[in-house]
Amino acid sequence: MERVQTIVRLRPELLARVKRVARRENRSVNSFIEDALEKAAGLEFPKLPKDFKVSEEILALGGTIAEPTKEMLDNDAKFAYLWNKYGRG
Repeated sequence: MERVQTIVRLRPELLARVKRVARRENRSVNSFIEDALEKAAGLEFPKLPKDFKVSEEILALGGTIAEPTKEMLDNDAKFAYLWNKYGRG
């Protein structure tokens, strides 16, 4: 997924806390901030448990959906998220 570099100004004490939490979670500061922004912007989708079983009916649909166009992905953030996470073989 493409990323765009940006500059954000933070209070020094906030950046220090972010660095501590990111380090404690064994993550980069960038990853931590990106996840926090996604959650705050309402783009975080529930994570499926590792033992999640997909029904046979859903699996049967696998061959019926064509590759989405860029326009389809650009127009539907939830679909784009799900396609990028689960839709690619």
